[in-house]
Amino acid sequence: MPQGAPPNGGARDDGPEGPWSRVAGMQAKLHHRAAADPGRRFDDLFNFVHDPATLIVAFSRVAGNQGANTPGVDGVTAGYVERVVGVAGFLDDLRAALKDGSFRPLPVRERMIPKPGGSGKLRRLGIPATADRVVQAALKLVLEPIFEAGFEPVSYGFRPKRRAQDAIAEIHYLGTRGYRWVLDADIEAAFDNISHTAVMDRVRARVKDKRVLALVKAFLKAGVLTELGEHRETLTGTPQGGSATRGRTCMSGSCQWRFAMLAEA
Repeated sequence: MPQGAPPNGGARDDGPEGPWSRVAGMQAKLHHRAAADPGRRFDDLFNFVHDPATLIVAFSRVAGNQGANTPGVDGVTAGYVERVVGVAGFLDDLRAALKDGSFRPLPVRERMIPKPGGSGKLRRLGIPATADRVVQAALKLVLEPIFEAGFEPVSYGFRPKRRAQDAIAEIHYLGTRGYRWVLDADIEAAFDNISHTAVMDRVRARVKDKRVLALVKAFLKAGVLTELGEHRETLTGTPQGGSATRGRTCMSGSCQWRFAMLAEA
């Protein structure tokens, strides 16, 4: 990422007062402040989360991503919102629920899919309701610029404006300068086992706004509706599939900020 660039690729050409430009401006300011003061804890972020411009951009990203018409437990898809409910009314209601504190994320819908490579093993996805995806995407728009400022330049995984090809290029570069050893390691079932306490401690290190912290915790604790129709609490881990856990199995590809990343040592 070029130094000083906003972490989400800038705004669409919607004019200086358009939602994409407003969100890009907000992100640039947060990123600059976070980079300038690594110890700063941010307050008053909740107003950015429920800002109409943030919600418009969040919905646009959710609706435009792969999996947008895969419903959560309530059966509502982004397409249904656009065709039947109306985006403006949907976002107005969602904003009101966020502001008055009545918003509660629904359990994610579990879906088991085969892992790549023909191993026969399954990966568990959790598909959030559309409203929850929008709020997750709004949180991502606000929090990502802050946490992005703290990552090392050599970190490439699941970060905006970085691809696997960039990591490969770095390996080729180092290979021409005498490096010969590669450590290949993985955390087994990291998504399933990550500690909620560890995640929240990492978020609190940079976020002081109690309303934002409560939203993050609510998503972690939302629970899962299994394929058998049983409700399972989420005491640890975070389901793959939502905007908050976007990775290589993403259901909405642009939302790549992951709570799991925040628990890095």
